[in-house]
Amino acid sequence: MLRTVDLTAIKGEYRAHIPRAALDVAGAMDAVKGMCDEVRDRGAEALAEYSGRFDGVVPASFRVPEERLADAQRRLDPLLRKAFEEAIRRRRLVAETLEHDPDPSPAILAEGARVGLRNIPVERVGLYVPGGLAPLASSVIMNVVPAQVAGVREIAVASPPQAESGGWPHPNILALCHLLGVTEVYAVGGAQAIAMFAHGVEGLCTPVSMVTGPGNIYVVAAKRLLRGIVGIDSEAGPTEIAIIADSSANPAYVAADLISQAEHDPMAASVLITDSVSLAEAVEGELESQVAQTRHRERIRTALAGQQSAVLLVRDLDQAVQVADAYAAEHLEIQTRDPGQVAARIRNAGAIFVGEHSPVSLGDYSAGSTHVLPTAGCACHGSGLSVRSFMRTVHVIGYSRDALAEIADGIERFALAEDLPGHAAAITVRAER
Repeated sequence: MLRTVDLTAIKGEYRAHIPRAALDVAGAMDAVKGMCDEVRDRGAEALAEYSGRFDGVVPASFRVPEERLADAQRRLDPLLRKAFEEAIRRRRLVAETLEHDPDPSPAILAEGARVGLRNIPVERVGLYVPGGLAPLASSVIMNVVPAQVAGVREIAVASPPQAESGGWPHPNILALCHLLGVTEVYAVGGAQAIAMFAHGVEGLCTPVSMVTGPGNIYVVAAKRLLRGIVGIDSEAGPTEIAIIADSSANPAYVAADLISQAEHDPMAASVLITDSVSLAEAVEGELESQVAQTRHRERIRTALAGQQSAVLLVRDLDQAVQVADAYAAEHLEIQTRDPGQVAARIRNAGAIFVGEHSPVSLGDYSAGSTHVLPTAGCACHGSGLSVRSFMRTVHVIGYSRDALAEIADGIERFALAEDLPGHAAAITVRAER
């Protein structure tokens, strides 16, 4: 089911040999540009047209009434609500204790010279929650909680309307919005939702400063097209998992985790990195057995058989770490004899899951970590969505007259060396008056 790529003889540069999905964002942008322009020019009329065309239903109103949110929460299964609330609690706890430092100490450079740091939250954000093949209610938590902890004043959520839900977003998505106190919720999906947030729609939605959240290729293309008009978190492509495993790994666990990611999307990537041929063979057997028993077997088979998925055979764990860093997976699991030691050597990954009892599914819901993570190799330079994603760091500089005078000569020289005499004069004038 998974093809095998033998990397044992390769040294140094691995990126050319690593499986990737073919993601033509540039091509999708051609389709998306017209849609974004239509939303800008025709507003709600265009939203209705695209909802009917792509979602198969036009909601009674694009902004979901608050009573609909409350009703969805009331109808929640009590055990599901308990799971939602625990996931919220854990995500908030991690956000508050690990990601939020509202008052860092200023740096004192000399007497009368200090530079402080202020973390200022974005004023208004639009959070996108997918609702296609899988209505990702968990993404509500992953987007809303860190935005709230950051102190964002206005939070709007958009998710596609669903015919089977009466033209509203999935009830679990609405219920979570209500649990979290979010009342500005829109039944708008796809590229048109990103355009609505960026441009605003008169009488419906005011423009936001930033858009976050995962989506399909058209959502990604719209974010790329509108970046600059509005800030974005990242251009998240199809989801991916990489698993470093040695002969000690449980093949049933490895197979189940590869399947869990393939379940998302036919373009999802599932990659096993191992130095054990016997493990690879055992995992292949488990895949055949487990996939046959799953509900979404066709989608999973397509993902596992795609060019983006593979078993990567390596010489040893040293090479496995090098390959994993070259791949820079969104989700990286370590299932080896000493997973902590291997995990400590990893430099590039969106999130690292250490040991056989830390599957990606844990992080998707209730580990407390974020599941909005960089994809397509972007983990080598990007990070997952966190409190800091919703904040701007502003230096606050305060110098006294004497403190400025102490370094005035050096600044003037530097400015003149760059042929910027006006810069130098802004210092000189303070010494002369």
